Amino acid sequence: QIQLVESGGGLVQAGGSLRLSCVTSGAMLSSYAMGWFRQAPGKERELVAAISWSGGSTYSADSVKGRFTISRDNAKKMYLQMNSLKPEDTAVYYCALDSSSTAYSGSYYSLSLNEYDYWGQGTQVTVSS
Repeated sequence: QIQLVESGGGLVQAGGSLRLSCVTSGAMLSSYAMGWFRQAPGKERELVAAISWSGGSTYSADSVKGRFTISRDNAKKMYLQMNSLKPEDTAVYYCALDSSSTAYSGSYYSLSLNEYDYWGQGTQVTVSS
């Protein structure tokens, strides 16, 4: 049974930084592509960043490019470093795992929410203006 647990959320002023962590149990992160998603009140869940199982390929949404960085230690943890935070970054942030990604190359990650089949419970990030 794969379980994901996020931590590191909180309240921060605009321009500040936070580092989110995602810890897994029941699986080795090095086997799977992973992603960070967020969902603001009244909005759909959206992909923020993704990383291949090798860690060699990453994706960042245009809205966070240059400010957020996804990384992993290829063992049990994945991270999202968030700098220059803006009030519009306020949301619940989720880490997710794509269990089918083992069938693909080390550069693969999915941009589709539907491909991610294991999810954490989420961590709240609130950015004040």
